[in-house]
Amino acid sequence: MKKLFTYIVTLFIALSALTANAQATVQDVQIYTTANKDKKVTTKSIEAAFESVGLSVAGNNDMNNPFSKRFGKLYYKVYSLAIFSNSELTFKLIKKYPEFGALTPLTMSIWQEKDGSMNISTLTFNGMARASRIPSTDTDLRAYAALVHKALRKAMPNGHFKKLYFKPSHNGQPLQVNFTATVDLDEGESIDDYIDDFETEFEGEMEPLGFLFPNYMNLQEDIFDDYDYHEYDFYHTYSICKFDVIYPVSKYHPEAGAWAPCSFYLYKKKGENKIHMGFLGVQNWISTLDIEDQSSIKALQKAQGMIKKIIKEQTE
Repeated sequence: MKKLFTYIVTLFIALSALTANAQATVQDVQIYTTANKDKKVTTKSIEAAFESVGLSVAGNNDMNNPFSKRFGKLYYKVYSLAIFSNSELTFKLIKKYPEFGALTPLTMSIWQEKDGSMNISTLTFNGMARASRIPSTDTDLRAYAALVHKALRKAMPNGHFKKLYFKPSHNGQPLQVNFTATVDLDEGESIDDYIDDFETEFEGEMEPLGFLFPNYMNLQEDIFDDYDYHEYDFYHTYSICKFDVIYPVSKYHPEAGAWAPCSFYLYKKKGENKIHMGFLGVQNWISTLDIEDQSSIKALQKAQGMIKKIIKEQTE
C-alpha cells in the first residue's frame, strides 16, 4: 500500500509539472473571449472599439457570406476576418525593420462559439516579435502589442484571455518567405512604370488561381509622406486571402485569422537596384496552432507553393 501511495503521489507531481509547463508555454496567438449573454458584442462593435483606441480597421469581412455560397456548410454563426493597423507605430517599426511589412496590416479573426460566446484572435507580442525578427526589447513593438490589448479590453469589457495549450514547434525561427530581385529598367522606363507593370502581372497571375486582395497599402503615400520620410522608391503591401485555404483551416482553428489574410510586402530603397519581397510562411500557422488535419496542411502548402512559383517566374 505504501508503494502504491508513493507511486500515486509521484504520478500526481509529474502530471502537475506537465500541466504547469503547458500553461507556461509562450504562445504566438492569443484568444480574448466573452460570454456575450446580452449580445452587445458584434463584429461592428469590435471594429468601433479598435478604431477608438487608434487602430484603424481597413477591412472587417464577413466570411460566412462567401463560405455559404461556395461551400454550403458553415462552422460558426459568426466568422469574420479583419485587418487593422496604427500608422505611427507602423512607420516607426518599418523605419527600423523593413520586414515588419509582413505584419502590415495586422489581422484578427472574430467568431461566435456554439455557447454564444464571442472570440477575437490576434498575435501575441511574442508572435509579432518572432515573425518580424524584431528584438523583444523594442519599445515600439511593445507599444503596438499593448495597444492591441487595450483594444481587446475595450471591445469586450467583461472578457478574458483563454488558456491555450498549443505546442509551438518553430524553435524561435521567423519562418518568413523572402525574395530579392535585381531591378533592370528598360530605356526610358521609370521606377513607377516598373512597379506598376510588376504588380499588374502579379495580380493577373494570382486572381485566376482564386487569390483575393482585401487590402492594398501604398505606405509611401498612406504613411511615410506624413512624416516627411522618403527613403523608398516604393513600399507596398498586399493582404492576400484564399477561400480554399481559410475555410478548411477555420473548422478546427478559427483563431487562424491571427495569421490571415497574409501580408505580402515589396519595396525598393532609393539608391539600390534591388526589390525586396516577403510574407510569413504557412509553417507559422502549422507550427503555432498545432494544425494536424491534412486537408488544412495541404491547402496551406499548395497556396504558398503557388505564390512562390509566381514570384520566382516574375523575378527570373
